[in-house]
Amino acid sequence: MLSVFMTRVHEVTVVLYAFSVLLYFFDFIHHNRKANRIAFWLLAFVWVLQTVFLIVYMKETGRFPVLTIFEGLYFYAWVLITLSLGINRLLRVDFIVFFTNILGFIVMVIHTFAPMQYHSHVMAKQLVSELLLIHITMAILSYGAFSLSFVFSVLYLLQYDLLKRKKWGTRLLRIADLEKLERLSYILAVIGVPMLLLGLILGLQWAFLKLPGMAWYDAKIIGSFILLTAYSIFLYMRTVRNISGKKLALWNVASFLIVLINFFLFGQLSSFHLWYS
Repeated sequence: MLSVFMTRVHEVTVVLYAFSVLLYFFDFIHHNRKANRIAFWLLAFVWVLQTVFLIVYMKETGRFPVLTIFEGLYFYAWVLITLSLGINRLLRVDFIVFFTNILGFIVMVIHTFAPMQYHSHVMAKQLVSELLLIHITMAILSYGAFSLSFVFSVLYLLQYDLLKRKKWGTRLLRIADLEKLERLSYILAVIGVPMLLLGLILGLQWAFLKLPGMAWYDAKIIGSFILLTAYSIFLYMRTVRNISGKKLALWNVASFLIVLINFFLFGQLSSFHLWYS
């Protein structure tokens, strides 16, 4: 019973860790200090949970948990979170904090959902199924964010065209102003990119466990990374190059076409996304 309880807590820890990474990404891109504070306290809570179970595990085994690969992964994830919290509070180097937590999240996922560490075959199989469920959910949520971002960009282009042609009227007044449309499109892309990244991490972990002989040049995998790259360039254009307006909206529309291609076409060409057993 204790083993099952600890497993469930590990799963909750992964979810909280994912939200922390999402908020750190939002702060990194959007310079939102409130998001940074929430991310810090979520990460601190994750650290507390990890520390408690690290102590419990040491008391039960009577040794330091580094003698197996899975014990080492857990301790490694704990070290990364500890360093991340220290860096966040002492140095305020957000770039380092964000990417340290991406690495820590990957390690935590590998440890939590690796079935080899569980004595029960049924529990191991259930964990792999739950890993797949989380992966699909995060991927679909990211697609939803990209879809809304696309809609706002289309409205931006429509409003831009109406203003350029001086077509004053009810339609113009009913559409929000250009600045608001661009901002909402950008924010939704900021939400979608880290969710897609975390979903890909979870999906690759599931594929590694479930399909050890899978070809890594699968159409769906390649398409997903192309999609991630396209929207990352969108954020780069907006935040680093300070590109805005029609050019940015057109890039967003083009990126959404990759979403459709990846979902409908590459999904059919994939060797394993047609089934999840």
